[in-house]
Parts: sequence; structure tokens; C-alpha cells
Amino acid sequence: MFAMQIRNLRAVSMLAWLWGGLCWWSGVSCRAAEPLQKHEFLQIRMGVSVAIQVYAEDGDAANQAADAAYARFKQLDRTFSDYDPDSELMRLCAASGPGRPIEVSDDLARVLRRSQALAKRTDGAFDVTVGPIVNLWRIARRQKAPPDPARLQAALAKVGYDKLHLDAEPARVELLQPGMRLDLGGIAVGYAVDEAMDEFRERGLSRVLIDASGDIVVGDPPPGRDHWRIEVESIRAATEPRLVLALRNCAVTTSGDTSKYVEFDGVRYSHIVDPKTGIGLMRRTSATIIAPDCTTADSLATSVNVLGPERGLALIADTPGTEALVESIDQDGQTQSIQSPGLESLLISSSGR
Repeated sequence: MFAMQIRNLRAVSMLAWLWGGLCWWSGVSCRAAEPLQKHEFLQIRMGVSVAIQVYAEDGDAANQAADAAYARFKQLDRTFSDYDPDSELMRLCAASGPGRPIEVSDDLARVLRRSQALAKRTDGAFDVTVGPIVNLWRIARRQKAPPDPARLQAALAKVGYDKLHLDAEPARVELLQPGMRLDLGGIAVGYAVDEAMDEFRERGLSRVLIDASGDIVVGDPPPGRDHWRIEVESIRAATEPRLVLALRNCAVTTSGDTSKYVEFDGVRYSHIVDPKTGIGLMRRTSATIIAPDCTTADSLATSVNVLGPERGLALIADTPGTEALVESIDQDGQTQSIQSPGLESLLISSSGR
């Protein structure tokens, strides 16, 4: 009996020695995997709060990936900003004109291509040439007075996606009307969120959530769970429960006039402007879009708000991998909701219930 125990002990020792030698020979680490720890980060980028959650074994790896993600945000802000006169976008607007195509970076070309494709699909409900109108409404908010009708009409003459010409190789942009101004506010942050997520994926970190003030992308879920729990911002009263989504490896964006609006003479105008009329949306509306990537979710959210519930949901039905919830408040103050058929499978519950 004792001899058998000795032989078994020797066998176990031999197996341990062989395993250790195999690990050394192959260069593979044979240590037990460290438990994943949650790391959280918060910075202001592109004018919004950007919160990141990442689960990683190594805190240094999480920190390095987060630094790279925030650096990518900063780089793209220098590309897309319409507040910074030295951004690539504003330099393009200043330099281009009829007969003056300007070569642009890969990032700007990609965003403009996506924007123009969506503009055609929505018949101009999404239109990045809306900059002259948006600028007038920014002035109106500061001056607490609506835009002058004559100036608004002059600005509308400079708007229209057909006034922007984009060459493929090399990527060059020509603005076909003098005085045009591009505004990427309906797509740029979503694109930046996608690019930031790529920084984590390239480093082998997949359990990540990035929230740029409502433009959200999620990767693999946290350890021990099969989804990320995402509360949806709503135009409902604060006392009403919010919808909660179960999401993984996708993006979600909510856009509406919950907080960004102005009132003149008792009339409420959203920060979302209809490119056809030049007027901020006057109906209380909010659109939540789930999509494979945040560039798509961000741009569709703006489009659906401008198109309205019926036409907006038709757009969603024609876009693979997307779902939507559209809310509006009628004249009696009642909230109306309409959603795409597949959204129900992503709902957990309403928070507060």
C-alpha cells in the first residue's frame, strides 16, 4: 500500500515536471488565468463625456488601451470639429469651392462617404451640408431670438447633399456652392466611438463598453453575464420607468430634444434641424437605434427624428441588423411609442418596476 502511494506520487511528480518542461519549451504561459477585473475611465472628448468600462486581467493593459482610445477621440476631434477653425473639416470648408477639390484624410473621406450614402437613402433628411443653418440656430440660442427669415433662406440656398462632390481615388471633396459649411454632428461621435472600440479589440480586450453621452458601443458582456444592461434615455417624465435593453457586440444611440432645445414665443425648437425647411424640429420626439456599429446608430437616430415615426421605421426595416424605438409627445402631453418588430427580444424590462 505504502509502495503504491510512493509510485503514484512519483507519477504525479513526473507529470508535473513534463508539464513544466512543455510550457518552458513552447513558450506558453501555464499560469492559471487571472480573474478579470473591472476598470473604469472618464474623460471629456469631442465636447461630451466619454465613459469607458473594460474587463481585463492586467490593469496596465486596460490603462494603455484606454489611453489609446481617448487619444483616438482627440485625433478625430481635430478632424471633424466645426467649432475649431483649424480642424480639417473647417479648413476644407474654407478652401474648397466650385472648381477647387481638396484632398482629405481617410477618416474624413469615410465619414463623408457614409453620410452621402445615407443622404441619398433618406432623400436629404440626413445631410451634412446643413452647417449654414445649424450655425444660424446656434446664434439664435445665444441671442435668444429666432433666426432672421431672410438669412435663413440665404443659408438654405447653400444646403443640399447634391452640392457636395466626393472623388474616391484620391479622396477629394469639392463644395459646389460658395459659402457652404459642413456639420458632422449627426455621425462624427458615433464614428469616433467605433474607432475607440477598435483600439481595445486590437489589444485583445473584448469586454468593453464605451458611452459618449448616449452614443454607446458594447463588446462581449461582463464575466458571468450574457449581456450588457443598457438603460434607454427617454422623453418621458423622470418619474416614469425607463426601458432597459440587453445588448452585446452592437451599438445603441438615442437622439432627441430631451435637453437640447430652445423656446421662442412659446414654441419649442429642437437642436435637430430639418435640412429641407431649415427649422428645428417642433414636435417632441426621440429615437433610439440599435445597430451593428455606432456610426450607423448615430446617423440613423438623426435621420429617424427628421423623417418621423412611420418613414423612420421604414428606413430601419430597410437597414439590416437595426432596430428602433421612436417616442413622441402629443399636444395633450401623452407619450406615444412605436418600435420595430425585433426590439421586443432585446428588452429586459422597464427600470423602476
